Amino acid sequence: MPKITYITHDGVSHPVEADVGSTVMENAIRNSVPGIDAECGGALACATCHVYVDPAWVAVTGSLSPMEEDMLDFAYDVQPTSRLSCQIRVEPKLDGLVVRVPERQA
Repeated sequence: MPKITYITHDGVSHPVEADVGSTVMENAIRNSVPGIDAECGGALACATCHVYVDPAWVAVTGSLSPMEEDMLDFAYDVQPTSRLSCQIRVEPKLDGLVVRVPERQA
């Protein structure tokens, strides 16, 4: 199982073992990571699972789809490494992934 570390805006790390084939958002919800609201349940209909991918992992997590890019317009404090965690599918190559949770969700 790949390990993902979620770092909340206050600097607290929340390491979790993630299920391959699930999403970064689903693992955050399953493990009660604070700050990931996921109001639409991963349907790409909101921006409440917004995270900042650690720069070392940007290329590994893939690129944004046009729809994800549009939804990020509704996110709080979008940065160059912003992603919706519902759109990052967990694969073995993501073992060690680090994402940061913004101070609040939109």
